Amino acid sequence: MSASADITPSLVLRLRAGDGAAGELLERAWRERLVTFCSSYLRHRQDAEDAASEVIVRVLAARDVPEDFRPWILRIARNHCLNRLRDAAPRAHEPLASDVDRIASATGPLTNAARADDRDQLERTLARLTPEERELLRLRYVDDLSREEIAAIVDLPVSVVKSRLYEAIASLRVGAGPAGDVDAS
Repeated sequence: MSASADITPSLVLRLRAGDGAAGELLERAWRERLVTFCSSYLRHRQDAEDAASEVIVRVLAARDVPEDFRPWILRIARNHCLNRLRDAAPRAHEPLASDVDRIASATGPLTNAARADDRDQLERTLARLTPEERELLRLRYVDDLSREEIAAIVDLPVSVVKSRLYEAIASLRVGAGPAGDVDAS
């Protein structure tokens, strides 16, 4: 659990009580996490930083801040990024960071597949997955979110998230071969 997750509940309580300083502390605690999260959706770091700032403004302006803060703020960030992508004109001059880069930098079950497989093979394997499957894998193994948190973020039942993660991992196993075995937990 990160330091931001440790202090968030007390900051949320202070924010609800009208403590303006809590908003500033909340921003400091969550800003870099939001920039990292938004960068998995947006092309440019500056866009991710702008999106994180806009998400923080929305959070601070919210009347009701739920107890389960992390999935709530990440759902706001995801929706904001998806809206920005939908509204923005394509910028072809800079490539989007690939899912392979994000997964290869992560720790956990998918790291073994990234290191064991040839990078090109992993790229082809991930390309066979739908964007939704890649997003679920990224949320689970790169962003280290629980299935329950992912369900809240993408607005799906937990059972659907579990089955889609299982199917995506099964697809990775087929494409990666024995060296790319991953754990569905």
